[in-house]
Amino acid sequence: MILRAATDADAEAVARIVNLYIRETTVSFTEIEKTVDLVAQEIAVRQAEGRPFLVAQTDEGVVGYATYDQFRKGTGYGRTMEHTVMLASDARGHGVGRALMAALEDHAIAHGVGSLMAGISGENTEAVAFHLALGYKEVGHVAQVGFKFGRWIDLILLQKRLSHGSDSR
Repeated sequence: MILRAATDADAEAVARIVNLYIRETTVSFTEIEKTVDLVAQEIAVRQAEGRPFLVAQTDEGVVGYATYDQFRKGTGYGRTMEHTVMLASDARGHGVGRALMAALEDHAIAHGVGSLMAGISGENTEAVAFHLALGYKEVGHVAQVGFKFGRWIDLILLQKRLSHGSDSR
């Protein structure tokens, strides 16, 4: 497996991965699939802003991606990022997610990020367990804020501190 920066050529594979989750699961609360052009634009914007958009590639092609962006708007949140990590279903359980998360955390630390946040569907217990195993702590449980497939869904917020106190990283 190779981890590398995403390119325009990866947009189709990334869209295929995320759109499966959009169509078939409550991992994402959105119901609007992403076009290849939109994914290519997201890749370009993140990279222009100095933020990572990484893909995991095997002999089968792109099997996962990870990125982060500012958690909330405003300069006071400039060192707190919310990440996304998604894998093709057959890539789960093979260390791909852990490798992508380690690369994201390394990038975040090198760029002075203090915390990485994860906003996870309350129905996605595997993702919650994955993040807890990586050292994230549950910091919030927001009841019934997502609505998809005719039902209300909770949001679990998890946080991992990457630097402490007055660190200037």
